Amino acid sequence: MCSIILHFDPDAPWPMVIGANRDEMAGRPWRAPARHWDDHPHVMAGIDEEAGGTWMGVNDDGVMAAVLNRPGSLGPAAGKRSRGGLPLEALSHAEAKDAAEALAHLDGRAYRSFNLVVADARGAFWLRSDGEKAQIEAEIIPPGVAMLTAHDLNDISSTRIATYLPQFQEASRPDPDTDDWSAWKALLSSRSHDGAPGEKNGMTVGDSSGFGTVSSSLVALPGPERFGHKPLWHFAPGAPDVTPYAPVSFAS
Repeated sequence: MCSIILHFDPDAPWPMVIGANRDEMAGRPWRAPARHWDDHPHVMAGIDEEAGGTWMGVNDDGVMAAVLNRPGSLGPAAGKRSRGGLPLEALSHAEAKDAAEALAHLDGRAYRSFNLVVADARGAFWLRSDGEKAQIEAEIIPPGVAMLTAHDLNDISSTRIATYLPQFQEASRPDPDTDDWSAWKALLSSRSHDGAPGEKNGMTVGDSSGFGTVSSSLVALPGPERFGHKPLWHFAPGAPDVTPYAPVSFAS
């Protein structure tokens, strides 16, 4: 169960700040964010080497897209397209609003169930599909702090959301200009619910099956006050409690 946190403040120099942990089987091969696709040269994203898509990416227009599984839908299924293609489709658009509108018109039955987040400095959108109906639901994510896992947006029936959403809401907002992400790094690294058999509700997790947190991201998208600035992305290629973050270069 992956997690993504967004803090949207339309009046801030960096209106959209994002934290995300990817939880996956340790043996599934992937590579860190880079320009991996010749047909998507404007996209910076990690690549899932098994299916060829991505779990999260940012394009040169300042759009971020990330896909998460819904409950009980880990891994591929016969006759279904890879959900890793959805962020790439979203990142073919220059604005999050246009991306959300386009993806909402796809056939949800072509994929296993998913949550998708698309965001830029102007706003963010949550798209949800149960994998059974053609309709993909799309909602605007309002300003403030929001959190998504395999469950619905800000759904406190998720123990992880119930535990950590209030902590992210109370934490100091990251300051990309001073490179201060300390409060969010501490929360993304927390294993406070890890350890009990079958429990995966810490922000960083790991169990004997090999399933656990395999990477972590901190992203900031610039607003008009930072015209000419590229997005910022700090990436940890492992569990963030033991793996340092390093900046992702957006150089072509």
